[in-house]
Amino acid sequence: MITFVLVHGAWHDGSAWNPVRQQLESQGHSAYTPTAAGHGKGADKTVSHAQSVQSIVDFIVQHDLREVVLVGHSYGGTLISKVVEQIPDRIKRLVFWNAFVLNDGESLNDNAPPHYRSLFDPMSEAAPDKAVMLPFPIWREAFINDGDLELAQRSYAQLSPEPYQFNEKLDLKKFYEIIRSGQVACSYLNCSEDMALPHGEWAWHPRMSSRLGLFRLVQMPGSHEVIFSNPAGLAGKLIEAGRD
Repeated sequence: MITFVLVHGAWHDGSAWNPVRQQLESQGHSAYTPTAAGHGKGADKTVSHAQSVQSIVDFIVQHDLREVVLVGHSYGGTLISKVVEQIPDRIKRLVFWNAFVLNDGESLNDNAPPHYRSLFDPMSEAAPDKAVMLPFPIWREAFINDGDLELAQRSYAQLSPEPYQFNEKLDLKKFYEIIRSGQVACSYLNCSEDMALPHGEWAWHPRMSSRLGLFRLVQMPGSHEVIFSNPAGLAGKLIEAGRD
């Protein structure tokens, strides 16, 4: 059986994984869903990317988890890339689910289309805590395009403003040393109707996945938010991505 640690994306917290966690546990797997520092309703949003990473590292160490399949969704890909640098001996496989795989020295915004940067940079400057919120029309049409309006509204109500770490440049030399040496294996899970990054030059796959070198590709139908629209299907594909 697999020990999963499931790391959420931007605007989410660990509770978003609950239906997926239940599906995994019903099949005999262990699943942990930490909330990264600065995330969730009421959290202090003035945290750095390093602090968010450290909170996931601390969770894994404090629970003495080993042979972990560490899953990162979207922005969570930037977190798991740094987590594995600190505790590679505890990580068995990284699974990037429609997640950012940054080149060394890049920021998330270096890999996002201009319309997102032009939206979020001014929003962050205007906010006292620099946090940003995803507008509902983008959520509805680009993130959860496989859900009806009721699901879009219900899931959007679970979100909260995101600490604006998108311009932080990340040193990923050690990450690339770890995965290219084969010390930790990688998978990329791609949802074919995911429009959070528009198809074409900005698409998740193969633009992000190809940076992993040798990796297992797993695909499924659905949007960026199958965590809400198809948790059972997502759980099945995570098992496929994480298996030996």
